[in-house]
Amino acid sequence: MAKTIEGLYYSESHEWVRVEGEYGYVGITDHAQQAMGNIVYVDMPEEGDEVEKDSDFGAVESVKAASDLIAPISGEVVEVNEALADAPELINKDAYENWIIKVKLSDASELEDLMNAEDYAAFCENEH
Repeated sequence: MAKTIEGLYYSESHEWVRVEGEYGYVGITDHAQQAMGNIVYVDMPEEGDEVEKDSDFGAVESVKAASDLIAPISGEVVEVNEALADAPELINKDAYENWIIKVKLSDASELEDLMNAEDYAAFCENEH
């Protein structure tokens, strides 16, 4: 079974958010990286770009498939994880350590629409 971490927020499109103050770190879940297999490329927005909840902000490509990244929250991209440009496989090593973008939250109430670890684990169980 895929790993989940207490204290993170999870979306139905398999992204997670870790909130630190007014910022959210966004990545894909362990469940998503397991389903995709070996990740070979991560398409990320630029710093300064705005992301909007439930809209595409990039893509992850594996040897098996490509999948759009869907923003679980809205805000301004203040940092992208440059390490993934050279080593996208870091997501396969630890999907929760290797975030994709850091966003300055524009509406923290959007977090209320996301799942906690327990609900996300149940969601993944029911998805199959």
